[in-house]
Amino acid sequence: MPDTRPVYLRLRERIAAAIIDGRYAEGEMLPSVRAFAAEQGANPLTVAKAYQQFQADGLIRVQRGVGMFVRAGAAETLRDSERAQFMREEWPSIRDRMARLGIEPADLLDEA
Repeated sequence: MPDTRPVYLRLRERIAAAIIDGRYAEGEMLPSVRAFAAEQGANPLTVAKAYQQFQADGLIRVQRGVGMFVRAGAAETLRDSERAQFMREEWPSIRDRMARLGIEPADLLDEA
């Protein structure tokens, strides 16, 4: 199934994952809008919109003439937010499908 979300949201998700995973560590500078756009094959204005969302959420700080930096606590904030979103939006359908298929939580642990 193709992802129908706006491109800036998909880019935001990639950046958030990189922050959570530590590829962009707290205090570290993010790639420039142009560099990230080139890397992702995206329009720089679309990348700027994704970055603006992080700034509005207080997860990055802009140092004029230098760049954008990941704020302290950003990874934890993003992880908490994504965990809550998963539990609210994704887990109910997964739980229901598991029930339909007769899969118990212990079965998942056995597979891991």
